[in-house]
Amino acid sequence: MKKYLVIGNPIEHSLSPKLHNYWIKKNNINAIYEKKLIKVNEIRNVITDIKNEKINGINVTLPFKKSVIQYLDELSIEAKSSQSVNTVYKEDKKIIGHNTDIAGFELSLRHINFDVRNKKVFILGAGGVVSSIIFALNKMNASKIILSNRTKQKAEEIKKNFNKLNVVNWGDTPENSDIIINATSVGLKEGDKLDIDYEKIGNGKFFYDVIYNPKMTNFLKIAKSNGNFVENGRMMFIYQAHQAFTLWHKIMPEINNEVIELLYK
Repeated sequence: MKKYLVIGNPIEHSLSPKLHNYWIKKNNINAIYEKKLIKVNEIRNVITDIKNEKINGINVTLPFKKSVIQYLDELSIEAKSSQSVNTVYKEDKKIIGHNTDIAGFELSLRHINFDVRNKKVFILGAGGVVSSIIFALNKMNASKIILSNRTKQKAEEIKKNFNKLNVVNWGDTPENSDIIINATSVGLKEGDKLDIDYEKIGNGKFFYDVIYNPKMTNFLKIAKSNGNFVENGRMMFIYQAHQAFTLWHKIMPEINNEVIELLYK
C-alpha cells in the first residue's frame, strides 16, 4: 500500500486526508493519506522516508513551504519561481518539489468567474502561500499588489522575487483596494481577528481568505456584514489537491458537488 502525508504545524485543521482518501477510494487506488504534525528539524527525516520509498509523496503546509526546499534535489518551474513547495514526490531517483498552490488559487477565482485584471490587491501575511498567490495574480494581470506583514522583513524578503510588489507597514490599510486577501493563519481559531480598517476599505469589494476550515472566519464575517463579496479557500484547497493527486497517481479525479460539500460534512 502506498502512503502519502500532509506535514505542517499546526496540522489538526487540515482536511487533506478527507479529500485525498475520498478520491483514493473512488478511484480504487491501494493507498492511504494521513496528516503528521512535525517540527522543522524533522523535515529531513520525512524526505529520507520518501527517498527510501516508505512514503510515496507529501503535501507541505504552513510553516514549511520554504524550509523544505533545502532537502530537495530539484524544483519545478512553479516552485522555483515562487520559492514555495507544497507537493513533493520521487521521480528518477530524485526528490522533486512542486507548487500546486499557484494553479489552485487561479482556478479558484476562475471557478467563480472573478476577473483579476486591472484590480488593486491588498494581501495580509507573508507565509509560504503568499508568493504563490502573488505569482498567480501577476499572471492574471492584477494592476497593483500591496503586501503587509507583522514582521516587515519577511514581506521585504518576498519583494526580492517580485520587483513591482509594494510593501506597507502592518496596520496600514491602503485605500481603493479591490481585493483583500487574508493569507495569515489568523482565523484558524475562533475569536481570531485581524487588525484592519474595514470602513476605510469600504463596501462592494472582494474579500478572500485562504483559510477553508472554519468555513467563515471573522475576517469574512465582518467583510460580509459591511456589504462585501466574500470567498474562503475551499476551492483553492480542492484545486491544489486535485493537481497533486493527478501528479502522484496519474489519474485526474472528479471535482463535483459531492467533493465540494465533502469538506463541511
